[in-house]
Amino acid sequence: MDVKLDTDAKTVSGNMEAYWINRSSDTVPDIRMHLYMNAFRSNRTTLYKESGGSPGEKEIDLGWIEIKSLRDESNFDLMPGMEFISPDDGNTEDKSVMRVLLPEPAGPGDTVYVNIDFETKLPSRIRRTGYINDYYFVAQWFPKFGVYEPAGMRFVTKGSWNCHQFHANSEFYSNHSVYDVTITLPAKYVTGSGGMLISETVNGEMKTQNFRAEDIVDFAWTAWPGYAEFKDKWNHVGITLLIPKDRINQAERQFTAVKHALEYLTENVGPYPWPHLTFVDPPSIGSGAGGMEYTTIFTSMSSNIMPSFFYMPEMVTVHEFGHAYFMGILASNEFEEPWLDEGVNSYWEERIMDNYYGKNSGLINHRWLKVSDNASARLAYVLSPSRQTISNNEYSWNYPHGTYGMMSYQKTATWLHTLAGIVGEETLNDVFREYYTKWAFKHPSGRDFVNVVNQVVKRDHGDRFGIDMNWFFDQTLYGTAICDYKVSGISNRKQSKPEGKTDSADTLAAKEPATDSLFTATAQLERIGDMMLPVDVLIHFTNGEEILENWDGKERYKDFKYTSNREIEWVKIDPLFKIRMDVNYVNNSMTEEPQRAPLNRIVNKLLAFFQFYLSIMLL
Repeated sequence: MDVKLDTDAKTVSGNMEAYWINRSSDTVPDIRMHLYMNAFRSNRTTLYKESGGSPGEKEIDLGWIEIKSLRDESNFDLMPGMEFISPDDGNTEDKSVMRVLLPEPAGPGDTVYVNIDFETKLPSRIRRTGYINDYYFVAQWFPKFGVYEPAGMRFVTKGSWNCHQFHANSEFYSNHSVYDVTITLPAKYVTGSGGMLISETVNGEMKTQNFRAEDIVDFAWTAWPGYAEFKDKWNHVGITLLIPKDRINQAERQFTAVKHALEYLTENVGPYPWPHLTFVDPPSIGSGAGGMEYTTIFTSMSSNIMPSFFYMPEMVTVHEFGHAYFMGILASNEFEEPWLDEGVNSYWEERIMDNYYGKNSGLINHRWLKVSDNASARLAYVLSPSRQTISNNEYSWNYPHGTYGMMSYQKTATWLHTLAGIVGEETLNDVFREYYTKWAFKHPSGRDFVNVVNQVVKRDHGDRFGIDMNWFFDQTLYGTAICDYKVSGISNRKQSKPEGKTDSADTLAAKEPATDSLFTATAQLERIGDMMLPVDVLIHFTNGEEILENWDGKERYKDFKYTSNREIEWVKIDPLFKIRMDVNYVNNSMTEEPQRAPLNRIVNKLLAFFQFYLSIMLL
């Protein structure tokens, strides 16, 4: 691409030469391309029909992309064969996907070449992309090929293009491509992109920069005079941070977070393959671009006043970097299986944050309040009134009642933590290492991930958990079951001496041991949810002894009985909190002798939280 930024008209225009190789055995009659920016043409597009609001009333507020010319390698005009389609919802007002009929179908192994002159108008109300004043974040801005899926890929039965419209709740599914992008813009702007800067020339008040990036799924860039630029390095990766000049005191926090993510994912999933990485902390006026990912460039989210005990910027940085793996390297279909990117990435974000910033304080680490990232995300799921409305196995735009985020992010992360609790965290690490090794740069589906889980768990544990783990995924990923185990009671019944008539001789009865010191101690458990998962049960006796039982969790109730001179003092289901899907931890334990100390601790925590809240309000 060779383009120019017009800072008066708020447009990016120029020429694109693009190649698509038909790697299938199919004969393909057309190509399909995303025209994402057309989602900002009016409030009648699919993006705005789903999200509400308005792109603005003035012409300068709107966003769009216009194809000025479209030709093939023979300079044949393809414009007559171009049409807008809306494969997801039939909305004729939505022009975010175009279909181009080829003069001759592309056979197996053929390369389709297109030469496109285009003009992109950036929207003023930044939603992932756009401008405000002299700030630009330019993403999803050029005509981009969809993904052609041959039969068998992601378990599709017939070869076809997978090219969805621009929706409110999804962003990506793209081929890995090589980008060579030349951008001309005013020289005063500080820029960053998903590519490496190859060359720069300055001509008066303008400059031209050339960037190159290999094997990434999208190319985005940003320009703003107010950026301060910092550089650092982690192993083979050169890291660039763009941050507002009045926020440079947070640069060290941001570098530390991204290095933690690089280290942890490299060790537990697989190597980061690119030699470069750019991340951006947008200014307040450009906050709509915050928290987004484009493989080798991503945006964090911060503010000018950020307490040192609140790790929100670090959390966003870790999360958005993680997409380089699950959206970028593995390149799953976020439109159709958002959990496979957002949810899996959330799981690793929580592990990274709680590993480096404190098991119990990975999100907030204040002397009056400590909150782990894991616990915060879990609560979003367990406290949702719509947690059973729909399963994880749904297209991103079909989640009702605002459940997209909770289901795709928090529920998925919660059942992945639960899976780790059942099979072991190291086994789940092995799963992801194998998943990475087998499917990097190959567009896996959710079923491919499940197959890897089944393979690795069987290799590590044999048939300990059954012939496969489908029973787990049927309940958590593909189902809407709720997990809730409960200690319903503790019974310590003293055994009485034999009384009354007996069929045995008196001489025999006299030889029976005394039973006045024996108890039948019973831990009474119930499954009040419909999800069935194996759980540990820790039973503590009055003499200090403990027994750890394992319950397969299938029966509606379960009694553990013991006859001895011990009484049960307390019972805990899932004492190590392996089953994060359990929606009510309060009923997981019971004691025969309640103490006031826990109540006092709760009261003290409430008082401390009130003080903490006041301190936040007075910042």
